[in-house]
Amino acid sequence: MLALAACSSDPPKPAHWNPNDVPRDENWHSQTSSLLRYDANHDGTLTRVELLAGLHAEFNTYDVKRNNCLGPDQVRDINTLRVQQDGSQATPLVDWNQDNCIDFNEFSGTMLSLFDTLDKNGDGVLTPDELKAAGIGQPAQSPNVPADGERRGGHRRGGGGGGPPGGGQ
Repeated sequence: MLALAACSSDPPKPAHWNPNDVPRDENWHSQTSSLLRYDANHDGTLTRVELLAGLHAEFNTYDVKRNNCLGPDQVRDINTLRVQQDGSQATPLVDWNQDNCIDFNEFSGTMLSLFDTLDKNGDGVLTPDELKAAGIGQPAQSPNVPADGERRGGHRRGGGGGGPPGGGQ
């Protein structure tokens, strides 16, 4: 009888579980806000060209030997800094090909992949609407980007692709 009663009862809930609590925010797109740091003209729109320029500048600050290679000690320091800044949302650098060197492609891969995922129409531009749909809210507006997201003024929208000369990422 006792075994039958144990099988028919609901499993116990953890002591901290409360069905009336407000659900926690599990927004996995928190990295998208870090994309905005590459918005060079601070207009709330990020082009792939801006992203690549920012990633190259950031990589070059770490590549002190100017050999397109971040060694294991440098990578460890960068990853420690990323964890300190971003906590559990940090994206560590990974030496995918295990050659003891993080090159620009490995350094930039996560951000470029995230950009491409969020760029729903593939035009090489993340608009305020695309960023808002990603869950980061409306970026700060500038005079050339009204609240409706329609671009005005003399800005060119970036095209697709937008890599550096030589065909690199």
